[in-house]
Amino acid sequence: MENLDALLSSNKRWAAKIKAGDPTFFERLAEQQSPEYLWIGCSDSRVPATQIVDLEPGEIFVHRNIANTVNLNDDNALAVIQFAVEALQVKHIIVCGHYGCGGVIAADSGLALSGPVDRWLDNVREVRKRHAQELDTLSGADRVTRLCELNVLAQLESVSQIEYVRAARERSPALQLHAWIYDIHDGIIKQLKNL
Repeated sequence: MENLDALLSSNKRWAAKIKAGDPTFFERLAEQQSPEYLWIGCSDSRVPATQIVDLEPGEIFVHRNIANTVNLNDDNALAVIQFAVEALQVKHIIVCGHYGCGGVIAADSGLALSGPVDRWLDNVREVRKRHAQELDTLSGADRVTRLCELNVLAQLESVSQIEYVRAARERSPALQLHAWIYDIHDGIIKQLKNL
């Protein structure tokens, strides 16, 4: 409980600091969320969406999972994307992976895990299989680095195939799709592709 008490105390200090700097911040935040961005990222604790792009709470709608995958059978991801596109009318969907992703490393290694994690990584294993010819020419670290990039690109392609994403893009070219990758070693995001 001591650690949780520390988190609650930290939250109070954070809220007080925010309010001291901007007395109406929480009032504005509570009124309505209207972010321009949907961020689909990895659950990795080292990749906090708003912090690495220096935005405030309320400015990014976030969906995170292991290895930033967009499985077209995952109702959770699909519901988040649909809500972002139809209700929030975001202008940008960003799929952001990161180098050194543990999920990608596990999928590349052929390591057999058990339960939901193993099934979840099938999506990344499929990316690995599709690009085996290129990936098999690379050494361990370079192969994982490239697989992290290919995984982000594959997930962006999945997003582009979602019916309500396609419909929104046909109605308005304002909805743009982006594949990014974050380097934990230097904090820099690299843009891989825009659609």
